[in-house]
Amino acid sequence: MITDRELVVGASSVERMDVRPAGRSKVHISFRLGFEQDGEIGHGTLLVPLPDAISLACYLMMVPDDGVKGKRAMKTIDESLKDAIMEVGNFIGGAADASIREAVGISAKVRSEGCQGVKKDVRPMLIYNEGDPLIIGRAKATVHEYPEFEIMLLLPELKGVG
Repeated sequence: MITDRELVVGASSVERMDVRPAGRSKVHISFRLGFEQDGEIGHGTLLVPLPDAISLACYLMMVPDDGVKGKRAMKTIDESLKDAIMEVGNFIGGAADASIREAVGISAKVRSEGCQGVKKDVRPMLIYNEGDPLIIGRAKATVHEYPEFEIMLLLPELKGVG
């Protein structure tokens, strides 16, 4: 709805890990999330490959399809595109907040904590104690007519989710 183009998230898998996994073989944007529950803050992220994060940001800015196609290959992004990617992060934070509250039914708040680029095969930066459990969700997604890609959600364990 925000991008006026179809965003499809398909089959997913979820696992519990005690290490932050890296995005595979591509530069990613890490949409950082803060989870507040019972006065404590946990941190997570949604990893999206850079070309697909650029596509979402461009569609948010109403860039025509031809313009999006050219921007997907960018290695460095300008200020307006950075601002749009940050706005995509705000939408992701809002969607995560609504999902946690409604679908899971626990008392927690989620907010966007900005985003950052992550080099290929490098683990995203998080405020995280190595060895603490994380919930890792992976899903295949597509934006408009572009090739399928993997998104990865890293979540702290939340009380009441089992």
